[in-house]
Amino acid sequence: MSDAPLMPKATAVWLVENTSLSFDQVAEFCKLHPLEVKAIADGDAAQGIKGLDPIQTGQLTREQISEAEADPSKVLTLIAPKVVTPGAERGKKGPRYTPVSRRQDRPNAILWLVRNHPELKDAQIIRLVGTTKSTIQGIRERTHWNAAALAPMDPVTLGLCSQTDLDLEVQLANKEKPKAAEVAGATLLPAAETTARKEAEAAAAAQADEQKGGDLNVSAVFAKLKQLGGKEKVEDADKE
Repeated sequence: MSDAPLMPKATAVWLVENTSLSFDQVAEFCKLHPLEVKAIADGDAAQGIKGLDPIQTGQLTREQISEAEADPSKVLTLIAPKVVTPGAERGKKGPRYTPVSRRQDRPNAILWLVRNHPELKDAQIIRLVGTTKSTIQGIRERTHWNAAALAPMDPVTLGLCSQTDLDLEVQLANKEKPKAAEVAGATLLPAAETTARKEAEAAAAAQADEQKGGDLNVSAVFAKLKQLGGKEKVEDADKE
C-alpha cells in the first residue's frame, strides 16, 4: 500500500482551500513538493482540478486536521482502510478497461495528455486511458467530431489511470527519446581569434579608405593646378 493519499493533487487542492495547514504539512501528506503546493495555493498549478475531501474518502479525520492546524510541526498520516481491495491487474499489451460512466471523459483526458506530455506515443496513451489510434489522431489534428467542446482534463483526476502509471509511461517515453545529434565540425571559434579577425578586417578597410582618399586628393590637386595655370595664361594675354 502506498503512503500517498488517493488523488494527491486533488486532495492537496482541497486541503489548501479548506484548511489552514502549512504548505509543508500538505506536501508531506500528499507526497508533493512544498513549492508545488505553494503553486496550487497561488493558482499557478492544478488549474481545473476539483478538490477531493480526504475526510469523506476516509483518509483523514476532522480531529487530525484540527490538531495539525494547531501544531504546525504535526505530520498528518493516512487512516488504515477497514477493507483492503486488491487493485485490478491488466496485461502489459492489453488496453485499460474504462468504466462506461467515465468513457465520455476520455477525449478530454487524451487532449490533456497530448498537450502536457507530447512525448507519449499513441500506444502509451491507449494503455493509460483505453482508447483508439483514430481517436487520438483526430484529437491531435483537431478533426475530432467534438473538438470544439473538448477541454483538457487530467486523467488521474478523472480516475482513468493512476499517477503511478502515468509517471511510468512518461519516464519510459523520456528514456526512448533520441538524444540531440551533435553537429560535426560546426564549433565556435575562440573569442580571441574572432576579435583579432575583426580588428584585422577593420584595419584593412581603413587602409583601403586612406589609399582611396589619397588618390582622390592627388587627382583634385592636379585638377586645381591645371585650373590655376589656365587662369594665369588668360591674365597674361589680357595684359598684352
